[in-house]
Amino acid sequence: MTEVSSLTGRLLVAAPALADPNFDRAVVLLLDHDEEGSLGVVLNRPTPVGVGDILASWAGLTGEPDVVFQGGPVSLDSALGVAVIPGDEGSAQGSRLRAGHGEAPIGWRRVHGAICLVDLDAPPELLAAALGSLRIFAGYAGWGPGQLEAELADGAWYVVESEPGDVSSPRPENLWRAVLRRQRSELAMIATYPDDPSLN
Repeated sequence: MTEVSSLTGRLLVAAPALADPNFDRAVVLLLDHDEEGSLGVVLNRPTPVGVGDILASWAGLTGEPDVVFQGGPVSLDSALGVAVIPGDEGSAQGSRLRAGHGEAPIGWRRVHGAICLVDLDAPPELLAAALGSLRIFAGYAGWGPGQLEAELADGAWYVVESEPGDVSSPRPENLWRAVLRRQRSELAMIATYPDDPSLN
């Protein structure tokens, strides 16, 4: 078996030709990626459901728009919290969230840089002071072993670096174009790809 280089914390940006309607113009943040498969959340699929309607205790900590996002087609009845915790892992703010030296943080798991996965079963007041922004996702996107690698080889996705602001973009409907536009390569040109190529 070939070794899988981890893409955890990076973005998958759907190529215009990707035919799956679940991922049309999707921007997926990979939360886990290893030889056992991949798991991520779609960052640009807001729903009309308010966070307060399903997780009232977390509603005051989410940014605009304060709605639940459809994280992907898998387990739509489950919720994931993804947040940005400003500062380095070793900062005073990060240290306050630790149970003790060498132990895992209380209530959250760092994914990449300032981006972390929040335990929605934890008391929100435990994390409120440290969270820079929070977004709630219903469901997630998942790939079995080798499945994502096959899609990448087929050109279905562009892999790019994430930025903390991607998680909390106030205009998620523009995220696909914005992420492509900031690339210093030919990917920036793809941001101009028309929504309906037949009208071009």
